Amino acid sequence: MSLLDTINKNNLPKHLAIIMDGNGRWAKQQGFLRAIGHENGTKSVRVIIESCVKLGIENLTLYAFSTENWNRPKLEVKTLMKLLTSSLQKELNTFQENNIKLNAIGNIELMPKSAQKQLLEVIEKTKNNSRMTLTLALSYGSREEIVSAVKKISDKVKNNIISIDAIDDSIINEHLYTQNLPDVDLLIRTSGEHRISNFLLWQIAYAELFFSEVMWPDFREEHLYEALISYQKRERRFGKTSEQIK
Repeated sequence: MSLLDTINKNNLPKHLAIIMDGNGRWAKQQGFLRAIGHENGTKSVRVIIESCVKLGIENLTLYAFSTENWNRPKLEVKTLMKLLTSSLQKELNTFQENNIKLNAIGNIELMPKSAQKQLLEVIEKTKNNSRMTLTLALSYGSREEIVSAVKKISDKVKNNIISIDAIDDSIINEHLYTQNLPDVDLLIRTSGEHRISNFLLWQIAYAELFFSEVMWPDFREEHLYEALISYQKRERRFGKTSEQIK
């Protein structure tokens, strides 16, 4: 029996998020430039997207570029932006054939105009697709997202659009980048690092966490299946006791 056969299709995360880590270290181990690691990482992206579609996962969010990544060497940042643009061009047909809707979260305006243009074009062309929503976190930082939400809510309170007493979880959700997405059920991080790195801090409040030792360029279907099997073995209580959820 294969790993895929052991997965319960009725108990999949509605929202899977992945911190794709290890491209640079993978390249260094192979004696390559970091750019080669990022290029090989795009192969894993395609494999995991197609695997998630086949499984029936409705929402997949990939941490592609953080706000902190702008501090990396200029050449590496330039390479990553070019790689993003070319990947979007190449994958449009894949998105359409698999009925995938592309979404993006983050401070997109900081990205080069060419990357913004390509991103928005693919988002527009796939907006009516409904099999899976693929969200790319680009120029994204969770603290920045929360600060932005607080500012928007404060402005509405100041202008008597909403009252302070009306502010609750749902109001905050409505002002986050992820307002149209459910909370994360499973968060995977690759490359052996055990950190969240400012990713979806609000949205992972009750997420299950899975840390893989595999570098992202080597991450394939079987590694995704291992994470899903681990997820399905866990009891998700959301603050309740085992007896209450039975």
